[in-house]
Amino acid sequence: MRVAACFGAELDVIEPCAFPLTDKGIRRAAMDYKAAIQPVRHASWNAYQASAEAASGRLVLFTTKSAGELWNFSFRADDRLLFGRESAGVPDDVHDAAECRVRIPIREGMRSLNVTVSAGIALAEASRQLAPLWAAPPAR
Repeated sequence: MRVAACFGAELDVIEPCAFPLTDKGIRRAAMDYKAAIQPVRHASWNAYQASAEAASGRLVLFTTKSAGELWNFSFRADDRLLFGRESAGVPDDVHDAAECRVRIPIREGMRSLNVTVSAGIALAEASRQLAPLWAAPPAR
């Protein structure tokens, strides 16, 4: 939640989450960022797919099962970035639903990055490409 808040990204949590994410846990994790972010929770993948949040843009899955590297990927402003469980990624049906699959290149022999680090790297690159909202000059 902190990464999303700092980059000005919206956050959707699709259950089952990889770790217990109660309302109390969300409040604690958001700490002093809770005014900057209001996570939307979805009871399941099917519930997410039927939601307004899923209705537009490309679904971009970050996965170790992709040949396409992050540095060669062109983001769009309406992309929805999806990150799976650190231990298992996403189920095959979720993998198949993604329009784009992107891999963050890491050193050979290393298994993976954790989800927060991966999200931070992905959001930083997307922001670099798209010029983040907070970098816009003030309106006159």
